[in-house]
Amino acid sequence: MRAPRRTPSRAALRRSRAARPWLLLTPALLVLAGLLLYPLVRVVVISLQDFSGLRAVARGTAEFIGLANYREVLDDRQLWLTVLPNTVVVALVAVVLTVVVGTLAALLLETLGTMARAATTIAILSAWAVPAVTGTYIWIWIFDPVDGLVSKAAQFLGLVPPGGENWFLDRVTFFTIVVLNVVHHGFPFVALTVLAGLLTIPTEMVEAAKLDGADAWRRFWSITVPMLRPVFAVVTILSTIWDFKVFTQVYLMPGGSGQNREVLNLGTWSYVESFGQTEYGTGSAIAVVLTVTLLLITGVYLRTLFREGEL
Repeated sequence: MRAPRRTPSRAALRRSRAARPWLLLTPALLVLAGLLLYPLVRVVVISLQDFSGLRAVARGTAEFIGLANYREVLDDRQLWLTVLPNTVVVALVAVVLTVVVGTLAALLLETLGTMARAATTIAILSAWAVPAVTGTYIWIWIFDPVDGLVSKAAQFLGLVPPGGENWFLDRVTFFTIVVLNVVHHGFPFVALTVLAGLLTIPTEMVEAAKLDGADAWRRFWSITVPMLRPVFAVVTILSTIWDFKVFTQVYLMPGGSGQNREVLNLGTWSYVESFGQTEYGTGSAIAVVLTVTLLLITGVYLRTLFREGEL
């Protein structure tokens, strides 16, 4: 006689349903662990060792020195007076300008007709499609001390001497060019993301606001911003992550690869120490400091957003 089949309990069904998403995500999580988690763990391990010189790298042998590399980095005056201010200030300015310019571009696209919007979108996307390396060299050419468009215009207006001006020597003008480069490359993403959010706003609300006498500025702050707060939160978080770890736009600029120590940020400082000075342990410690700083800033921002119910 066949034994009666047991029906699963409700608790077992709940556990089974809860496990299904993780089973589906397992292949992707394993790939991410191999591509992201292992390198991150490896960098942390190297930062705790004396990996000075190519001999230690070639032999794979290094002395464990604990937090000595971190003490060396944190005790370096260059970190607090130059590198960290360069990283934080440039990132904050770039994030604000990227979100503002992207939002203005999205508002412009919303007002255009179908054909004009398509043409403008293609033009905006061209800035995003250009690789960071190519875009950086374009900005270097524009600000070339002798033949650059900006130098030529400044000479014509009598703002600089006839011989031209080297915009890459001064710390402020150097990072002004970097910010222009970063914003030019990053605002298309913000523009298209915000545009997608603008198209979801009910037209009835906008028409009602117009009938009540609200101008464009009032409609933007009373309708657009409250409804698109989650969108603005996402683009701000992503821009913060991207702009804090800017590397190409700084390293390829004249002096940015280590010749001018006044324009180093955390990303280029880590690279210069690792591959320029063969101090791989110190360079890895700087990379960990950059990662932790970025995680703390992002974590605080996310916690604020969750408290306010914007995400």
